[in-house]
Amino acid sequence: MSSTLLLCFLIGYFGVLIAIAFATSKNSSDNSTFFLANKNSKWYLVAFGMIGTALSGVTFISVPGEVGAPAGNQFQYFQFVLGNAVGFIIIATVLLPLYYRMNLTSIYSYIEQRLGYYSYKTAAFIFLVSRTLGSATRLYLVVIVLQRFIFDTYGVPFWVTVLISLGLIWSYTFKGGLKTIIITDTLQTFFLVLSVFLTIYFICDSLSLSIPEAFETVKNSSYSKIFFFEDFLTSKFYFSKQFIGGIFVTIAMTGLDQDLMQKNLSMKTIGEAQKNMFTFTGIFVVLNIFFLSVGALLYIFAAKNGIEIPLDHVTGKPRTDLLFPEIALNHLSTIPAIVFMLGLTAATFATTDSALTALTTSFCVDFLGMGKTDMLNQTDIKDTADKLGKNEEEFSKVMNDLNKKAVKKRHTVHITFSLIMFFVILAINALNSSSVVSLIFLIASYTYGPLLGLYSFGLFVKSRGLHDKLVPWVCVISPILCYFFATNAEKLLGGYVFSVELILINGFITFMGLLLISKKTDQQTRF
Repeated sequence: MSSTLLLCFLIGYFGVLIAIAFATSKNSSDNSTFFLANKNSKWYLVAFGMIGTALSGVTFISVPGEVGAPAGNQFQYFQFVLGNAVGFIIIATVLLPLYYRMNLTSIYSYIEQRLGYYSYKTAAFIFLVSRTLGSATRLYLVVIVLQRFIFDTYGVPFWVTVLISLGLIWSYTFKGGLKTIIITDTLQTFFLVLSVFLTIYFICDSLSLSIPEAFETVKNSSYSKIFFFEDFLTSKFYFSKQFIGGIFVTIAMTGLDQDLMQKNLSMKTIGEAQKNMFTFTGIFVVLNIFFLSVGALLYIFAAKNGIEIPLDHVTGKPRTDLLFPEIALNHLSTIPAIVFMLGLTAATFATTDSALTALTTSFCVDFLGMGKTDMLNQTDIKDTADKLGKNEEEFSKVMNDLNKKAVKKRHTVHITFSLIMFFVILAINALNSSSVVSLIFLIASYTYGPLLGLYSFGLFVKSRGLHDKLVPWVCVISPILCYFFATNAEKLLGGYVFSVELILINGFITFMGLLLISKKTDQQTRF
Protein backbone atom coordinates (compact mmCIF):
# COMPACT_ATOMS: atom_id res chain seq x y z
CA MET A 1 0.00 0.00 0.00
CA SER A 2 1.15 3.55 -0.74
CA SER A 3 3.17 5.13 2.10
CA THR A 4 1.81 8.52 1.08
CA LEU A 5 -1.78 7.34 1.49
CA LEU A 6 -0.99 5.92 4.95
CA LEU A 7 0.71 9.18 5.94
CA CYS A 8 -2.31 11.21 4.81
CA PHE A 9 -4.55 8.94 6.86
CA LEU A 10 -2.34 9.45 9.91
CA ILE A 11 -2.44 13.25 9.53
CA GLY A 12 -6.23 13.22 9.18
CA TYR A 13 -6.65 10.92 12.18
CA PHE A 14 -4.66 13.15 14.51
CA GLY A 15 -6.37 16.20 13.11
CA VAL A 16 -9.64 14.77 14.45
CA LEU A 17 -8.12 14.05 17.88
CA ILE A 18 -6.65 17.54 18.17
CA ALA A 19 -10.02 19.07 17.22
CA ILE A 20 -11.68 17.00 19.98
CA ALA A 21 -9.02 18.12 22.44
CA PHE A 22 -9.67 21.80 21.78
CA ALA A 23 -13.44 21.31 22.01
CA THR A 24 -13.30 19.39 25.32
CA SER A 25 -10.70 21.62 27.00
CA LYS A 26 -12.27 24.96 26.10
CA ASN A 27 -12.69 27.11 29.23
CA SER A 28 -11.61 24.19 31.42
CA SER A 29 -7.84 23.91 31.38
CA ASP A 30 -7.30 23.95 35.16
CA ASN A 31 -5.72 21.08 37.08
CA SER A 32 -9.05 19.81 38.43
CA THR A 33 -10.12 19.07 34.86
CA PHE A 34 -6.77 17.60 33.91
CA PHE A 35 -6.47 15.25 36.92
CA LEU A 36 -10.04 13.99 37.49
CA ALA A 37 -12.25 15.55 34.76
CA ASN A 38 -14.10 17.42 37.56
CA LYS A 39 -15.40 14.02 38.78
CA ASN A 40 -18.13 14.21 36.17
CA SER A 41 -17.28 11.31 33.84
CA LYS A 42 -19.97 8.97 32.50
CA TRP A 43 -19.31 5.37 33.54
CA TYR A 44 -20.34 3.87 30.19
CA LEU A 45 -17.93 6.14 28.28
CA VAL A 46 -15.11 5.26 30.67
CA ALA A 47 -15.90 1.52 30.48
CA PHE A 48 -15.78 1.52 26.69
CA GLY A 49 -12.76 3.82 26.49
CA MET A 50 -10.79 1.71 28.97
CA ILE A 51 -10.85 -1.15 26.46
CA GLY A 52 -8.52 0.80 24.17
CA THR A 53 -6.30 1.76 27.10
CA ALA A 54 -6.04 -1.80 28.43
CA LEU A 55 -5.53 -3.54 25.09
CA SER A 56 -3.03 -1.28 23.27
CA GLY A 57 -1.19 -1.99 20.05
CA VAL A 58 0.49 -4.92 21.78
CA THR A 59 -2.80 -6.82 21.93
CA PHE A 60 -3.62 -5.65 18.43
CA ILE A 61 -0.58 -7.13 16.66
CA SER A 62 1.65 -8.92 19.18
CA VAL A 63 -1.04 -11.22 20.61
CA PRO A 64 -2.23 -12.39 17.14
CA GLY A 65 1.42 -12.77 16.15
CA GLU A 66 2.17 -15.04 19.11
CA VAL A 67 -0.62 -17.50 18.17
CA GLY A 68 1.67 -19.19 15.64
CA ALA A 69 5.00 -18.45 17.31
CA PRO A 70 7.66 -21.19 17.13
CA ALA A 71 7.20 -21.90 20.85
CA GLY A 72 3.72 -23.21 20.08
CA ASN A 73 1.79 -20.55 21.94
CA GLN A 74 -1.57 -21.15 20.23
CA PHE A 75 -4.48 -19.71 22.28
CA GLN A 76 -2.68 -20.13 25.62
CA TYR A 77 -2.88 -16.36 26.15
CA PHE A 78 -6.60 -16.78 26.89
CA GLN A 79 -5.68 -18.58 30.15
CA PHE A 80 -4.00 -15.32 31.17
CA VAL A 81 -7.07 -13.32 30.08
CA LEU A 82 -9.31 -15.45 32.33
CA GLY A 83 -7.01 -14.57 35.22
CA ASN A 84 -7.28 -10.92 34.18
CA ALA A 85 -11.06 -11.13 34.52
CA VAL A 86 -10.82 -12.40 38.10
CA GLY A 87 -8.31 -9.64 38.85
CA PHE A 88 -10.69 -6.97 37.53
CA ILE A 89 -13.47 -8.27 39.79
CA ILE A 90 -11.15 -8.10 42.83
CA ILE A 91 -10.25 -4.52 41.90
CA ALA A 92 -13.91 -3.55 41.64
CA THR A 93 -14.91 -5.12 44.96
CA VAL A 94 -11.82 -4.50 47.14
CA LEU A 95 -9.67 -1.63 45.87
CA LEU A 96 -12.22 0.77 44.36
CA PRO A 97 -14.31 1.03 47.58
CA LEU A 98 -11.09 1.84 49.46
CA TYR A 99 -10.08 4.58 47.00
CA TYR A 100 -13.54 6.17 47.01
CA ARG A 101 -13.84 6.01 50.78
CA MET A 102 -10.60 7.96 51.08
CA ASN A 103 -11.56 10.40 48.27
CA LEU A 104 -8.18 10.05 46.55
CA THR A 105 -6.76 11.87 43.53
CA SER A 106 -3.59 9.79 43.52
CA ILE A 107 -4.13 6.21 44.66
CA TYR A 108 -0.68 6.26 46.29
CA SER A 109 -1.99 8.67 48.93
CA TYR A 110 -3.40 5.54 50.58
CA ILE A 111 0.16 4.32 51.17
CA GLU A 112 1.07 7.67 52.74
CA GLN A 113 -1.79 7.52 55.22
CA ARG A 114 -1.38 3.82 55.97
CA LEU A 115 2.40 3.24 55.92
CA GLY A 116 4.17 6.60 55.92
CA TYR A 117 5.92 9.27 53.89
CA TYR A 118 8.82 7.23 52.48
CA SER A 119 6.55 4.29 51.64
CA TYR A 120 4.26 6.70 49.78
CA LYS A 121 7.08 8.26 47.76
CA THR A 122 8.44 4.80 46.98
CA ALA A 123 5.07 3.58 45.70
CA ALA A 124 4.59 6.66 43.52
CA PHE A 125 8.13 6.37 42.16
CA ILE A 126 7.62 2.68 41.33
CA PHE A 127 4.52 3.64 39.34
CA LEU A 128 6.41 6.33 37.43
CA VAL A 129 9.14 3.87 36.47
CA SER A 130 6.73 1.01 35.71
CA ARG A 131 4.28 2.99 33.62
CA THR A 132 7.02 4.85 31.73
CA LEU A 133 8.73 1.59 30.76
CA GLY A 134 5.46 -0.21 29.96
CA SER A 135 3.96 2.62 27.92
CA ALA A 136 7.19 3.27 26.06
CA THR A 137 7.33 -0.42 25.13
CA ARG A 138 3.75 -0.31 23.84
CA LEU A 139 4.37 2.84 21.81
CA TYR A 140 7.60 1.36 20.46
CA LEU A 141 5.58 -1.37 18.77
CA VAL A 142 3.48 1.02 16.71
CA VAL A 143 6.48 3.24 15.97
CA ILE A 144 8.38 0.37 14.34
CA VAL A 145 5.33 -0.32 12.16
CA LEU A 146 5.05 3.36 11.18
CA GLN A 147 8.78 3.43 10.51
CA ARG A 148 8.80 0.26 8.40
CA PHE A 149 5.70 0.96 6.32
CA ILE A 150 5.64 4.78 6.10
CA PHE A 151 8.67 6.76 7.21
CA ASP A 152 11.42 4.50 5.79
CA THR A 153 10.06 5.46 2.35
CA TYR A 154 10.93 9.10 3.03
CA GLY A 155 14.27 8.39 4.69
CA VAL A 156 13.06 9.63 8.09
CA PRO A 157 15.28 8.34 10.95
CA PHE A 158 13.69 6.18 13.65
CA TRP A 159 14.28 8.77 16.38
CA VAL A 160 12.38 11.41 14.37
CA THR A 161 9.42 9.02 14.00
CA VAL A 162 9.39 8.55 17.79
CA LEU A 163 9.53 12.31 18.33
CA ILE A 164 6.66 12.90 15.88
CA SER A 165 4.51 10.26 17.60
CA LEU A 166 5.06 11.71 21.07
CA GLY A 167 4.56 15.25 19.78
CA LEU A 168 1.18 14.27 18.36
CA ILE A 169 0.11 12.71 21.65
CA TRP A 170 1.26 15.75 23.61
CA SER A 171 -0.63 18.08 21.27
CA TYR A 172 -4.07 16.72 22.21
CA THR A 173 -3.47 15.86 25.88
CA PHE A 174 -1.51 18.77 27.35
CA LYS A 175 -4.51 21.00 27.98
CA GLY A 176 -7.62 18.95 28.72
CA GLY A 177 -5.93 15.93 30.32
CA LEU A 178 -8.35 13.29 31.59
CA LYS A 179 -11.45 15.11 30.35
CA THR A 180 -10.07 14.97 26.81
CA ILE A 181 -8.69 11.44 27.22
CA ILE A 182 -12.09 9.98 28.14
CA ILE A 183 -13.60 11.29 24.90
CA THR A 184 -10.65 10.45 22.62
CA ASP A 185 -10.27 6.99 24.15
CA THR A 186 -13.94 6.27 23.54
CA LEU A 187 -13.51 7.24 19.88
CA GLN A 188 -10.27 5.28 19.56
CA THR A 189 -11.77 2.19 21.19
CA PHE A 190 -14.63 2.34 18.68
CA PHE A 191 -12.06 2.40 15.87
CA LEU A 192 -10.15 -0.46 17.51
CA VAL A 193 -13.20 -2.72 17.89
CA LEU A 194 -14.44 -1.87 14.40
CA SER A 195 -11.06 -2.70 12.89
CA VAL A 196 -10.97 -6.13 14.61
CA PHE A 197 -14.30 -7.16 13.13
CA LEU A 198 -13.53 -5.69 9.73
CA THR A 199 -10.12 -7.40 9.68
CA ILE A 200 -11.77 -10.76 10.34
CA TYR A 201 -14.23 -10.05 7.53
CA PHE A 202 -11.52 -9.09 5.01
CA ILE A 203 -9.31 -12.09 5.83
CA CYS A 204 -12.31 -14.42 5.60
CA ASP A 205 -13.20 -12.87 2.27
CA SER A 206 -9.65 -13.45 1.00
CA LEU A 207 -9.83 -17.09 2.16
CA SER A 208 -13.31 -17.49 0.58
CA LEU A 209 -14.80 -18.36 3.95
CA SER A 210 -18.02 -17.20 5.56
CA ILE A 211 -17.77 -15.99 9.17
CA PRO A 212 -19.21 -19.27 10.60
CA GLU A 213 -16.87 -21.27 8.34
CA ALA A 214 -13.92 -19.17 9.47
CA PHE A 215 -14.55 -19.84 13.14
CA GLU A 216 -14.99 -23.54 12.39
CA THR A 217 -11.68 -23.46 10.52
CA VAL A 218 -9.99 -21.77 13.47
CA LYS A 219 -11.53 -24.27 15.89
CA ASN A 220 -10.22 -27.22 13.87
CA SER A 221 -6.81 -25.68 13.24
CA SER A 222 -3.57 -26.44 15.09
CA TYR A 223 -3.70 -22.98 16.67
CA SER A 224 -6.85 -23.21 18.80
CA LYS A 225 -5.63 -25.05 21.88
CA ILE A 226 -6.48 -22.92 24.95
CA PHE A 227 -5.75 -24.91 28.10
CA PHE A 228 -2.32 -26.37 28.83
CA PHE A 229 -1.95 -28.94 31.61
CA GLU A 230 1.26 -30.65 30.46
CA ASP A 231 4.72 -30.22 32.01
CA PHE A 232 3.96 -28.11 35.09
CA LEU A 233 7.64 -27.62 35.90
CA THR A 234 9.07 -26.69 32.50
CA SER A 235 6.16 -25.17 30.56
CA LYS A 236 5.53 -21.43 30.76
CA PHE A 237 2.05 -22.05 29.36
CA TYR A 238 0.79 -24.31 32.17
CA PHE A 239 -2.74 -23.21 33.14
CA SER A 240 -2.14 -22.35 36.80
CA LYS A 241 0.93 -20.24 35.94
CA GLN A 242 -0.96 -18.20 33.37
CA PHE A 243 -4.23 -17.96 35.34
CA ILE A 244 -2.69 -17.01 38.71
CA GLY A 245 -0.21 -14.72 36.98
CA GLY A 246 -3.11 -13.08 35.12
CA ILE A 247 -4.91 -12.32 38.40
CA PHE A 248 -1.95 -10.66 40.10
CA VAL A 249 -0.61 -8.89 37.02
CA THR A 250 -4.07 -7.33 36.64
CA ILE A 251 -4.32 -6.30 40.28
CA ALA A 252 -0.88 -4.70 40.06
CA MET A 253 -0.99 -3.22 36.53
CA THR A 254 -4.58 -1.99 36.82
CA GLY A 255 -5.70 -1.78 40.45
CA LEU A 256 -2.39 -0.36 41.71
CA ASP A 257 -1.78 1.75 38.61
CA GLN A 258 -2.70 5.44 38.61
CA ASP A 259 -3.48 5.34 34.88
CA LEU A 260 -6.55 3.09 34.79
CA MET A 261 -7.65 3.91 38.33
CA GLN A 262 -7.61 7.63 37.53
CA LYS A 263 -10.46 7.05 35.10
CA ASN A 264 -12.46 5.16 37.73
CA LEU A 265 -11.90 7.95 40.26
CA SER A 266 -13.28 10.52 37.80
CA MET A 267 -16.84 9.24 38.35
CA LYS A 268 -19.28 10.61 40.90
CA THR A 269 -19.96 7.43 42.88
CA ILE A 270 -18.44 4.07 43.71
CA GLY A 271 -21.49 2.40 42.14
CA GLU A 272 -20.76 3.96 38.76
CA ALA A 273 -17.09 3.03 39.03
CA GLN A 274 -17.97 -0.60 39.77
CA LYS A 275 -20.48 -0.75 36.89
CA ASN A 276 -17.67 0.55 34.71
CA MET A 277 -15.28 -2.22 35.82
CA PHE A 278 -17.79 -5.06 35.45
CA THR A 279 -18.84 -3.89 31.97
CA PHE A 280 -15.25 -3.39 30.94
CA THR A 281 -14.34 -6.92 32.11
CA GLY A 282 -17.00 -8.58 29.98
CA ILE A 283 -16.03 -6.67 26.84
CA PHE A 284 -12.33 -7.27 27.50
CA VAL A 285 -12.69 -11.06 27.66
CA VAL A 286 -14.85 -11.33 24.54
CA LEU A 287 -12.65 -9.01 22.51
CA ASN A 288 -9.53 -11.04 23.32
CA ILE A 289 -11.21 -14.12 21.82
CA PHE A 290 -11.53 -12.19 18.58
CA PHE A 291 -7.89 -11.05 18.70
CA LEU A 292 -6.73 -14.64 19.08
CA SER A 293 -9.02 -15.67 16.22
CA VAL A 294 -7.43 -12.96 14.06
CA GLY A 295 -4.06 -14.51 14.86
CA ALA A 296 -5.13 -17.98 13.76
CA LEU A 297 -6.65 -16.59 10.55
CA LEU A 298 -3.45 -14.67 9.80
CA TYR A 299 -1.33 -17.82 10.02
CA ILE A 300 -3.86 -19.79 7.94
CA PHE A 301 -3.79 -16.98 5.33
CA ALA A 302 0.03 -16.88 5.41
CA ALA A 303 0.31 -20.65 4.93
CA LYS A 304 -2.11 -20.59 1.99
CA ASN A 305 -0.26 -17.73 0.27
CA GLY A 306 3.30 -18.73 1.09
CA ILE A 307 3.97 -15.71 3.33
CA GLU A 308 6.88 -16.03 5.75
CA ILE A 309 7.08 -14.32 9.15
CA PRO A 310 8.86 -10.99 8.43
CA LEU A 311 12.47 -10.65 9.52
CA ASP A 312 13.63 -7.97 11.93
CA HIS A 313 15.73 -5.35 10.13
CA VAL A 314 18.43 -5.41 12.81
CA THR A 315 18.64 -9.00 14.08
CA GLY A 316 17.60 -10.73 10.87
CA LYS A 317 15.41 -13.11 12.89
CA PRO A 318 11.68 -13.80 12.32
CA ARG A 319 9.51 -11.33 14.23
CA THR A 320 5.92 -12.45 14.82
CA ASP A 321 4.88 -8.89 15.81
CA LEU A 322 5.24 -7.91 12.15
CA LEU A 323 3.09 -10.64 10.54
CA PHE A 324 -0.21 -8.76 10.94
CA PRO A 325 1.06 -5.47 9.45
CA GLU A 326 2.87 -7.38 6.70
CA ILE A 327 -0.33 -9.13 5.58
CA ALA A 328 -2.64 -6.14 6.11
CA LEU A 329 -0.44 -3.58 4.34
CA ASN A 330 1.21 -5.70 1.63
CA HIS A 331 -1.13 -8.60 0.83
CA LEU A 332 -4.64 -7.23 1.19
CA SER A 333 -6.38 -4.37 -0.62
CA THR A 334 -6.34 -0.66 0.27
CA ILE A 335 -9.43 -0.67 2.52
CA PRO A 336 -8.19 -3.52 4.79
CA ALA A 337 -4.83 -1.75 5.01
CA ILE A 338 -6.48 1.48 6.16
CA VAL A 339 -8.67 -0.47 8.60
CA PHE A 340 -5.54 -2.12 10.06
CA MET A 341 -3.71 1.19 10.44
CA LEU A 342 -6.82 2.70 12.03
CA GLY A 343 -7.01 -0.08 14.62
CA LEU A 344 -3.29 -0.12 15.37
CA THR A 345 -3.07 3.65 15.73
CA ALA A 346 -6.21 3.81 17.88
CA ALA A 347 -5.08 0.98 20.15
CA THR A 348 -1.58 2.25 20.77
CA PHE A 349 -2.25 5.94 21.11
CA ALA A 350 -5.24 5.31 23.38
CA THR A 351 -2.83 3.61 25.76
CA THR A 352 0.03 6.08 25.53
CA ASP A 353 -2.03 9.28 25.79
CA SER A 354 -3.72 7.92 28.90
CA ALA A 355 -0.38 6.90 30.43
CA LEU A 356 1.16 10.31 29.76
CA THR A 357 -1.75 11.98 31.55
CA ALA A 358 -1.47 9.58 34.51
CA LEU A 359 2.31 10.06 34.80
CA THR A 360 1.83 13.82 34.84
CA THR A 361 -0.94 13.53 37.45
CA SER A 362 1.06 11.24 39.73
CA PHE A 363 4.18 13.41 39.66
CA CYS A 364 2.20 16.63 40.22
CA VAL A 365 0.18 15.18 43.09
CA ASP A 366 2.71 12.85 44.70
CA PHE A 367 5.89 14.88 44.31
CA LEU A 368 4.81 18.49 43.78
CA GLY A 369 1.95 18.47 46.29
CA MET A 370 -0.81 19.49 43.87
CA GLY A 371 -4.26 17.99 43.89
CA LYS A 372 -4.69 16.79 47.45
CA THR A 373 -7.23 19.55 47.99
CA ASP A 374 -8.32 22.09 45.38
CA MET A 375 -5.47 21.13 43.03
CA LEU A 376 -2.97 23.62 44.50
CA ASN A 377 0.00 23.31 46.80
CA GLN A 378 -1.56 23.37 50.27
CA THR A 379 1.33 25.18 51.93
CA ASP A 380 0.92 28.03 49.44
CA ILE A 381 -2.82 28.20 50.11
CA LYS A 382 -2.43 28.28 53.89
CA ASP A 383 0.31 30.91 53.81
CA THR A 384 -1.72 33.07 51.43
CA ALA A 385 -4.89 32.79 53.51
CA ASP A 386 -3.00 33.75 56.69
CA LYS A 387 -1.47 36.79 55.05
CA LEU A 388 -4.61 38.11 53.35
CA GLY A 389 -7.17 37.30 56.01
CA LYS A 390 -10.72 38.09 54.93
CA ASN A 391 -9.89 40.24 51.88
CA GLU A 392 -11.83 38.02 49.47
CA GLU A 393 -11.07 39.96 46.28
CA GLU A 394 -7.34 40.02 46.88
CA PHE A 395 -7.37 36.40 48.04
CA SER A 396 -9.23 35.36 44.87
CA LYS A 397 -6.68 37.17 42.70
CA VAL A 398 -3.75 35.48 44.42
CA MET A 399 -5.44 32.11 44.19
CA ASN A 400 -5.91 32.57 40.44
CA ASP A 401 -2.22 33.40 40.13
CA LEU A 402 -1.34 30.29 42.11
CA ASN A 403 -3.56 28.20 39.84
CA LYS A 404 -1.85 29.58 36.73
CA LYS A 405 1.55 28.74 38.21
CA ALA A 406 0.33 25.23 39.02
CA VAL A 407 -0.88 24.75 35.43
CA LYS A 408 2.53 25.92 34.10
CA LYS A 409 4.23 23.40 36.37
CA ARG A 410 1.93 20.71 35.06
CA HIS A 411 2.78 21.60 31.45
CA THR A 412 6.49 21.34 32.27
CA VAL A 413 5.99 17.92 33.85
CA HIS A 414 3.94 16.79 30.84
CA ILE A 415 6.71 17.76 28.41
CA THR A 416 9.38 16.19 30.62
CA PHE A 417 7.65 12.80 30.68
CA SER A 418 7.22 12.94 26.91
CA LEU A 419 10.99 13.40 26.57
CA ILE A 420 11.73 10.62 29.09
CA MET A 421 9.50 8.28 27.10
CA PHE A 422 11.36 9.31 23.94
CA PHE A 423 14.72 8.18 25.34
CA VAL A 424 13.25 4.97 26.80
CA ILE A 425 11.86 3.99 23.37
CA LEU A 426 15.28 4.51 21.81
CA ALA A 427 16.77 2.25 24.48
CA ILE A 428 14.11 -0.44 23.91
CA ASN A 429 14.81 -0.30 20.17
CA ALA A 430 18.45 -1.05 20.90
CA LEU A 431 17.40 -4.19 22.87
CA ASN A 432 15.30 -5.54 19.97
CA SER A 433 13.01 -7.92 21.83
CA SER A 434 11.37 -10.37 19.42
CA SER A 435 7.99 -10.19 21.17
CA VAL A 436 6.80 -6.98 22.77
CA VAL A 437 3.97 -8.63 24.72
CA SER A 438 6.41 -10.90 26.59
CA LEU A 439 8.73 -7.94 27.24
CA ILE A 440 5.88 -5.91 28.77
CA PHE A 441 4.89 -8.65 31.22
CA LEU A 442 8.54 -9.26 32.11
CA ILE A 443 8.90 -5.55 32.96
CA ALA A 444 5.67 -5.68 34.97
CA SER A 445 6.86 -8.69 36.98
CA TYR A 446 9.89 -6.81 38.26
CA THR A 447 8.54 -3.28 38.58
CA TYR A 448 4.97 -3.80 39.82
CA GLY A 449 5.88 -6.61 42.26
CA PRO A 450 6.96 -4.21 45.06
CA LEU A 451 3.67 -2.30 44.68
CA LEU A 452 1.82 -5.58 45.18
CA GLY A 453 3.82 -6.19 48.36
CA LEU A 454 3.25 -2.67 49.71
CA TYR A 455 -0.52 -2.73 49.22
CA SER A 456 -0.78 -6.29 50.57
CA PHE A 457 1.01 -5.24 53.75
CA GLY A 458 -1.16 -2.13 54.09
CA LEU A 459 -4.41 -4.03 53.60
CA PHE A 460 -3.76 -7.23 55.53
CA VAL A 461 -1.29 -6.40 58.30
CA LYS A 462 -3.34 -4.21 60.60
CA SER A 463 -1.41 -4.29 63.85
CA ARG A 464 2.15 -3.60 62.71
CA GLY A 465 3.85 -0.37 61.68
CA LEU A 466 6.90 0.00 59.44
CA HIS A 467 10.33 1.54 59.87
CA ASP A 468 9.31 3.84 57.08
CA LYS A 469 12.79 4.99 55.99
CA LEU A 470 13.81 1.38 55.26
CA VAL A 471 10.92 0.75 52.83
CA PRO A 472 12.74 2.08 49.71
CA TRP A 473 15.58 -0.36 50.37
CA VAL A 474 13.17 -3.29 50.60
CA CYS A 475 11.54 -2.29 47.30
CA VAL A 476 14.94 -2.12 45.58
CA ILE A 477 16.30 -5.36 47.03
CA SER A 478 13.12 -7.39 46.33
CA PRO A 479 13.30 -7.29 42.48
CA ILE A 480 17.02 -8.14 42.68
CA LEU A 481 16.30 -11.20 44.85
CA CYS A 482 13.40 -12.08 42.56
CA TYR A 483 15.68 -11.94 39.51
CA PHE A 484 18.25 -14.16 41.23
CA PHE A 485 15.53 -16.62 42.24
CA ALA A 486 13.95 -16.68 38.75
CA THR A 487 17.24 -17.20 36.91
CA ASN A 488 18.20 -20.05 39.24
CA ALA A 489 14.73 -21.58 39.61
CA GLU A 490 15.50 -24.56 37.39
CA LYS A 491 18.31 -25.60 39.73
CA LEU A 492 16.57 -24.67 42.97
CA LEU A 493 13.12 -26.05 42.11
CA GLY A 494 13.92 -29.12 40.07
CA GLY A 495 13.56 -27.60 36.61
CA TYR A 496 10.69 -25.19 37.32
CA VAL A 497 10.34 -22.38 34.75
CA PHE A 498 8.61 -19.14 35.75
CA SER A 499 6.13 -17.29 33.58
CA VAL A 500 3.89 -14.30 34.44
CA GLU A 501 3.34 -15.67 37.98
CA LEU A 502 6.80 -14.26 38.76
CA ILE A 503 5.08 -11.02 39.86
CA LEU A 504 3.53 -12.95 42.77
CA ILE A 505 7.00 -14.09 43.91
CA ASN A 506 8.27 -10.51 43.69
CA GLY A 507 5.31 -9.25 45.72
CA PHE A 508 5.80 -12.00 48.30
CA ILE A 509 9.50 -11.16 48.74
CA THR A 510 8.56 -7.49 49.22
CA PHE A 511 5.84 -8.44 51.73
CA MET A 512 8.26 -10.56 53.77
CA GLY A 513 10.85 -7.78 53.66
CA LEU A 514 8.27 -5.34 55.02
CA LEU A 515 7.41 -7.78 57.81
CA LEU A 516 11.07 -7.91 58.77
CA ILE A 517 11.25 -4.12 59.15
CA SER A 518 7.91 -3.82 60.92
CA LYS A 519 7.10 -3.55 64.59
CA LYS A 520 4.08 -4.28 66.77
CA THR A 521 1.82 -1.30 67.35
CA ASP A 522 -1.26 -0.85 69.52
CA GLN A 523 -2.98 1.34 66.94
CA GLN A 524 -5.31 -0.48 64.57
CA THR A 525 -5.59 0.99 61.09
CA ARG A 526 -9.07 1.96 59.93
CA PHE A 527 -8.39 1.60 56.20
